[in-house]
Order: sequence, then C-alpha cells, then structure tokens
Amino acid sequence: MKTNILPIIAATSLVVLFAACSTTGDADKPGAKPDAAAAPAPEVTARKPAPTVDLTARGGDGSMLKDPKSPLSKRQIFFEYDKYDIRDEYKPLVEAHAKYLRENPGAKMLIQGNADDRGSREYNVGLGQRRSDTVKRALILLGAKDGQIESVSLGEEKPICTEHAEGCWAKNRRDDMLYNGEY
Repeated sequence: MKTNILPIIAATSLVVLFAACSTTGDADKPGAKPDAAAAPAPEVTARKPAPTVDLTARGGDGSMLKDPKSPLSKRQIFFEYDKYDIRDEYKPLVEAHAKYLRENPGAKMLIQGNADDRGSREYNVGLGQRRSDTVKRALILLGAKDGQIESVSLGEEKPICTEHAEGCWAKNRRDDMLYNGEY
C-alpha cells in the first residue's frame, strides 16, 4: 500500500502554523500587558499647532514659570539610586506643573531623564527613559494632556557634576522639565 505523504505534510504544516499564530493565554492574566501587534492602530487626525506660551513675559502665562517664588520655577526631580519612582517630596512639584499644563493647553513640556555614570550606557539610557516616562504618566494622571509632554532620555550624557562621589552622582539622577521656548 502506497501512501501519499504530501497530504500528511500539508496537514501537519497547517497545525504548526495555527499553533504558532495562537496566543498563549497570558493576555488574559491579570496585570499582563497586551501584545503590541494585537492593539488597534491609533487613528491619525490632523491638528492645528498649539499656540506657544511666551515664557519671558512678566504679565502673561509664563511669568509663574520664571518667578523664583513660584513652585513652577523648580524644574528638577531627583531619584534614588537605580530607582525611577517619584519620591514624596517631589509630588507637590509634579502636581503644580500638572495644574499649570491643565490651565495652559498651549504649553508644551520636555522631560529629560538622566542617570549617573555608573552602569552601562544602554542601562543608563533605559533608566533615564523610565524616569522621564514616570513623571509624564503622573502629569497625565493629574490632568495634563499627552500631546503637551514629550519624555526623552539623555542617560549619563548631561551630568550636573562630574566627580565620582555619591553626592555628585545624586545630582545626576534626575529629570529636567523644560517648557517650550527653553529647548
């Protein structure tokens, strides 16, 4: 009895193909992140450019950003070693900036995440990104719009201090918040 092997190979190939395309069920588990390929593509819409805020004006919206008595003049958030969570002492600062962004829809912010020079370049870039993303998420949760904020990582490339001591490294573990016109 002669068996034609082609139909068996074809059936086996289909089974393997369908098995490879199926999900593992992890997406249904609590806390699991959905697969990026499964997410629908974002809808692209044309937007008018947002009006800029003059940060040098004393009587305009930007005056609070330059006033040393205003919490908005404080633009740095510092982090613990190898951490990217916002410390309690900086939460009021984040709230103040979120309120400003909510009340000034034309304002834009760039958050630059930084790290000290310990660790590999790749690790420090990733840590800086996690730090800037954490502050961006907090601002959005407090009412700022996603389109107002850009978060980037500079890794270890923009140190405030270059000595190799804990006090110096602590100054470099930070986020810098810049408003349009400052970057």
